[in-house]
Amino acid sequence: MRVTAMARKTDQILSGIGKISLFTLQLFRILFRKEVQRQAVFKQMSEVTLHSLPITAVAGIFVGGIFALQFAAQMKGFGADGYIGGANTSAIVRNVGPLLVAFMLAGKIGAYTTAELGTMRVTDQIDALSTLGLSPLVYLIAPRFLAILAAAILLLIFSFFISTLGGMVICHLAAGINFYQYASKVPEILNFWSILNGVAKSAVFGLLIAAISCYFGYTASGGARGVGTAVNTTAVTIVVSLVVANYWVTSLIHSLAAIFGGQ
Repeated sequence: MRVTAMARKTDQILSGIGKISLFTLQLFRILFRKEVQRQAVFKQMSEVTLHSLPITAVAGIFVGGIFALQFAAQMKGFGADGYIGGANTSAIVRNVGPLLVAFMLAGKIGAYTTAELGTMRVTDQIDALSTLGLSPLVYLIAPRFLAILAAAILLLIFSFFISTLGGMVICHLAAGINFYQYASKVPEILNFWSILNGVAKSAVFGLLIAAISCYFGYTASGGARGVGTAVNTTAVTIVVSLVVANYWVTSLIHSLAAIFGGQ
């Protein structure tokens, strides 16, 4: 019985991955068509970014500060005060920044997008577009997809600066590390591969959030209860996907760095 249940669950997971992948490929085929309105994309992008900016700023400041204090507590004992800023900045760029932005987008924008599209689906608004001869993928899904993808990268850049600034200020106030000392080793430790790691993760995370939230919203059914189920499924799926993707992207970047002589 347990084997049968596990096999059924595995089949559902693999089937879901396949459906989301096909949905994403279908979207990529239409993303650069002239029918996709740039104005709609920019409108969605501004909404996504502005909704996520305040909470990203607050979280970024304190996360950067927490990591700086942790590094300071460990490295000051070895007389390596000058490396605190570089180590903290590299950690933020490689892992903390992308994950921070991804979780912010997943919690606010991913769930919101699924609920919005799901409501349109169960109230027959999406079917009405099809009846009028308009493609829902072009007019509804593509702008939101591109907006979330672009917002992930923009918010990543913002989180880099705000987390670094937060780490610098809090480390100065709590650990007595001056700004010059904090920043002196950043160029030495924060190299090309660190930045590539952060940018690649942000792009992959943004793609996952956009694809998963749009898919479950677009395919929602069963009235208000069905929309709630879709939102819950979106949240769980995104979190699991981000953790798995974080591992594979990190492994890939490390492999490329080893091949080309990076660090």
